[in-house]
Amino acid sequence: MTEAYVALEGGHVLDGRGRADGTARGEIVFTTAYTGYEESLTDPSYEEQILTFSYPLIGNYGVREERFEDDRIHPRAAIAKEFTDEIVDWFEREGVPAVDHLDTRDVVTDIRDGGAMKCGIAVGEDVTEEDALEQLEACTAMSDHTDIGAQVSVDEPVVHGTDNDGETVALIDCGAKGSIVDSLLARDATVHVFPYDAAVETVEAVDPDLLFISNGPGDPVNFEGAITLVEAFVEDTPVAGICLGQQIVAEALGGSTEKMTFGHRGVNQPVLDLESGQVVMTTQNHGYTVADPGDHLEITQINVNDDTPEGIDGIEYDVLTRQYHPEANPGPEDTLDFFDDVLAMASGRADTRAVPADD
Repeated sequence: MTEAYVALEGGHVLDGRGRADGTARGEIVFTTAYTGYEESLTDPSYEEQILTFSYPLIGNYGVREERFEDDRIHPRAAIAKEFTDEIVDWFEREGVPAVDHLDTRDVVTDIRDGGAMKCGIAVGEDVTEEDALEQLEACTAMSDHTDIGAQVSVDEPVVHGTDNDGETVALIDCGAKGSIVDSLLARDATVHVFPYDAAVETVEAVDPDLLFISNGPGDPVNFEGAITLVEAFVEDTPVAGICLGQQIVAEALGGSTEKMTFGHRGVNQPVLDLESGQVVMTTQNHGYTVADPGDHLEITQINVNDDTPEGIDGIEYDVLTRQYHPEANPGPEDTLDFFDDVLAMASGRADTRAVPADD
């Protein structure tokens, strides 16, 4: 059996069965999702993290590229109670270390008790505990990954839906899932995808009806370019955001964010709408949250489990953001109408812009 060691911050070293060789380091987190492992593994929000699956068997329905959210696996390594051979083949093709035959209940408990923590992994015929500890020693805290946007964003602007007749959306790619773009295209939008650090003038050139800040990994304060874009556009253009996007919008408009103990990652997070009293189930994947929305935003939805903000609306600006993933993939589609709502905001702006000025 190939050796495998998982070194956790604090010095605790676990041993398991190596399934895909290699070394890795990153912030260890867990997801409670019991399906959707293809979508989770290709979600850019897991960049620089080591993903632990709490569901015991991963890979039982194969690997199909049409379910991918991006073109590669983003976690630095993966852990489960048991991986199937087919998913291990995928890990090996992409050079992603994988470990199973661990008691993932203990791993999840460690993360819940100690918070998301640094981790080092070593898998191979001749690896030792010391190899995993060396990876742990070299691990960087998530908030210190100041360049993480460059690892997940497009390099140059890309446009989708050029034949569509709906609103023009400027999507700032901080690590966007493909299904967010698909959800906008399905509603007849033309989507211009820009790098996370795009200049204001570059985005202005497409005269967008909506500025949309995507999901992504890491600390929102490190996405200074996206924060600047929100500040530049919010007075005249509707602004939307998902996950990291909500946090970036809050930072741009005078609010503040903070790191959570272990975050929300799964497909069964309950969210309460404060106006209607309705509770919906949502897909989530984030380790930071809005601590204070500031004076320009108001909290409209909260997490039932811990009261953290899940929905934020603008008070004097056209702003609509969600901490969860309305597009799901994986997970419930209870909140897909978010895309209808933000495009309705954009339509209002487009209608206003279309009115000719008085002579």
